[in-house]
Amino acid sequence: MDTLQKLQLLGDQMTLEPAEESDSAPRPMGVANPHAVAACGHSPAELRRIFGNGESPGGADALAAITKGGGDPGSSLERKKNSLGIHNAVMPGGKRIPLLKTLLTSACERDCYYCPFRARRNFRRATFKPEEMASVFAQMNRAGVAEGLFLSSGIAGGGVRTQDRLLDSIDMLRHRHEFRGYVHLKIMPGAERDQVLRAMQLADRVSINLEAPNTERLRNLAPHKIFLEELLQPLKWADDIRRTLTPEKTFKGRWPSLVTQFVVGAVGESDLEILTTTSYLIRQLRLQRAYFSAFSPVPDTPLENHAPENPWREHRLYQASFLLRDYGFDLEDMPFLSTGHLPLDVDPKLGWARMNLSETPVEVNRAGRRELLRVPGIGPKGVDAIFQARRRGKLRELRDLQSLGVLAARAAPFILMDGRRPGHQLRLF
Repeated sequence: MDTLQKLQLLGDQMTLEPAEESDSAPRPMGVANPHAVAACGHSPAELRRIFGNGESPGGADALAAITKGGGDPGSSLERKKNSLGIHNAVMPGGKRIPLLKTLLTSACERDCYYCPFRARRNFRRATFKPEEMASVFAQMNRAGVAEGLFLSSGIAGGGVRTQDRLLDSIDMLRHRHEFRGYVHLKIMPGAERDQVLRAMQLADRVSINLEAPNTERLRNLAPHKIFLEELLQPLKWADDIRRTLTPEKTFKGRWPSLVTQFVVGAVGESDLEILTTTSYLIRQLRLQRAYFSAFSPVPDTPLENHAPENPWREHRLYQASFLLRDYGFDLEDMPFLSTGHLPLDVDPKLGWARMNLSETPVEVNRAGRRELLRVPGIGPKGVDAIFQARRRGKLRELRDLQSLGVLAARAAPFILMDGRRPGHQLRLF
């Protein structure tokens, strides 16, 4: 099997890993773009077109020849890149790059019920040796095809041995091929603390997928994985390393960010369960972000007849996780239904505001950061802009907010401006 065939086999299922490629697209200041790709990987317009309003669930020379260029996702070049596992990705700082997302091997000894790489599934597997993986990516990088690498693996020979092979791959890429670009490296279930430390010295981002929010749910999703010892413990080690050790021996002189991922909708878990764990990770382990992957059934797996999850649910979980991370919201603030799920027909910030701010609007000219961040249409940058504008005088009209990059029409029902509700000014929009 040649290199391209391996990459195509491995890249075929990498959409299961939404890390990096899913983020909000940029928009003009103050303008809501219904076609922008949101954190779930879908635009609100796309979700409405396919699933309605969310009220019901919906159904080596060859490498160098693939040169950089063409941004149209439907172009033959982009389709070819995607077939190899190359995706347009958003880096932690906001920069966009082509990212190769691949596996060291699709052979796996674990039998996770949802996974296309599960041990008992009958399909063709592919494996790279560490030196081969380093060389292949270095060649793609020199050709301008990929600027960053997301590297994971099936578990073959145990988590420790597999982690060693992953570390060898990145070590050779960093030192033999002198690659200084972006690397996101997976931590394998069962990896040791020293391996977590070495991964953090080599990578820009490390992650281990919790997959489920707790032991009970994981038992029904991936019965051969141990939630506390194999999955949560490495995340705790990573945070402890960042807190207690200095990063001078890291490749870039700083500790990498830490992320995880959940499979959503496969085993009956509620949004409350997922966000309880997410909140703990953000507050206690300084998790950079959680990724959510709406379940989609894979043939020849125990869950192949399970209904796919509605992407609106994934979308709402992203919104809620950002409220927990960036907006000062607590778990108790989330507008959960009696089922433990978030409403699909309204985003959680708007849902909270309707219940709490409709009768007690926020005075824009006096409110503090925490109060302003709870107003729909106002984000962290908008708060900073409001504070700066208030030093120059009072904000009296919606157009004043709009000029600051605030989604003023969205904020209008929940604010006062110089003591008055600005609702009558909505005709300006």
